[in-house]
Amino acid sequence: MSVRHFSLRTGVAAFLFTVVAFVLPAQAMDIKRVVSPGGIEAWLVEDHKVPVLALEWTFDGAGGIDPKGKEGLANLASTMLDEGAGPYDSQAFQARLQDKAIALGFDAGRDGFSGSLRTLTENRDEALDLTRLALTEPHFAPDALDRMRGSIMASLRRDLADPNYVARRQFYATAFPDHPYGGEMRGTLETLPTITPDDLRRFVKGQFGRDRLVVAAAGDITPEELGKALDRVFGTLPAKSEAPGIPDVTMAGTGETILLPRPTAQTVMLMGQPGVKRDDPDWYAATVMNYVLGGGGFGSRLMEEVREKRGLSYGVYSYLIPMDHAAVVMAGGSTVNAKAGQALDIIRQEWARMAKDGLTDQELADAKTYLTGSFPLQLGSTQAIARVLLQVKRDNLGIDYLNERDRYINAVTQEDIKRVAQRLLDPSKLLTVLVGKPEGVTSTRTVEAGN
Repeated sequence: MSVRHFSLRTGVAAFLFTVVAFVLPAQAMDIKRVVSPGGIEAWLVEDHKVPVLALEWTFDGAGGIDPKGKEGLANLASTMLDEGAGPYDSQAFQARLQDKAIALGFDAGRDGFSGSLRTLTENRDEALDLTRLALTEPHFAPDALDRMRGSIMASLRRDLADPNYVARRQFYATAFPDHPYGGEMRGTLETLPTITPDDLRRFVKGQFGRDRLVVAAAGDITPEELGKALDRVFGTLPAKSEAPGIPDVTMAGTGETILLPRPTAQTVMLMGQPGVKRDDPDWYAATVMNYVLGGGGFGSRLMEEVREKRGLSYGVYSYLIPMDHAAVVMAGGSTVNAKAGQALDIIRQEWARMAKDGLTDQELADAKTYLTGSFPLQLGSTQAIARVLLQVKRDNLGIDYLNERDRYINAVTQEDIKRVAQRLLDPSKLLTVLVGKPEGVTSTRTVEAGN
């Protein structure tokens, strides 16, 4: 998502956009369901203390499957929508955004195409109109296309020299072959040059349908005003999207250890196996479990065993990745080549120990305290609130989720942890990707550079 449009007048807008707009706990939020005259629904947290509006939206599934040979189309479109639209060429469009301190950006993800708008109340009408133009009348001028494509290709070339990127790319390609999740959202150095302005126009015309639209808002706007704003921005979009459905997929490659030899001083390690989706009843137990295993920073077991006790890595971690059509529980880190086998063994041992023994009572209590106490910090700005609302809405967690989340976390028991850990954590089924010159490791497959 581009943020270059957010230039500030006299520094005031910077303060207003980052100010902590809600100091009350999440439970105190009044979330309103708004339906526009045209039938577009949004959730709203209304607050008039600061003259700022944040609007977040996504088109579910849009851009998730690029046409064969045009991989990177959705991502390229996300960089181009604000490069000229309606009566404004690229330079004029950027100038309007900058002069009015409007932050407008777009992002193509694996499960949808999203957008974000932040504006001062005094500039709201123009911000809404510019957003509408970007969605409905983008130019896709050849000079802007060449510039943005060149930027993406330069980024890809840099990343191909980054062992962390190489590991992630190999992991997803192995875990999800022949599925959109296994590809590179930015495309490839071969496919990007084939994308034309007409390809981009077809993408916008076919993908942005109101039937896939999910919207959330926060800040200085009333429900009535928001209803009118929704129709103003999205009302002329097609009723139906032509985006193909993304199929569910089961992670492949479990049990493999893949080596990508590189002349580096350290080995990057990335491993994972099937996890839990966001709507899985075991999500909250998995969240607590993961916090203790490797999601809790320096207080986690992986950091304690791998870094603190043995000095094998500066950082090692685990995390949950819930996608709409698959889920992964992952771990990763880096270590000197000579210690790679030892570090990998310790991670796998901790994987197995969690599945066998679960948590101590103190670990469970500490995890709950952190996960409930830190959550309000995610709601520290108008934009952050809109973003959280959008995620809650698209995940179908219910409009009362922010009121209920702490209860869900606190309800997790030791029995839940052990059951979920036994379900998710099996070191023999980890897909492991190693980039470097690791010692003490036996790989099942080697992938040479360029393959």
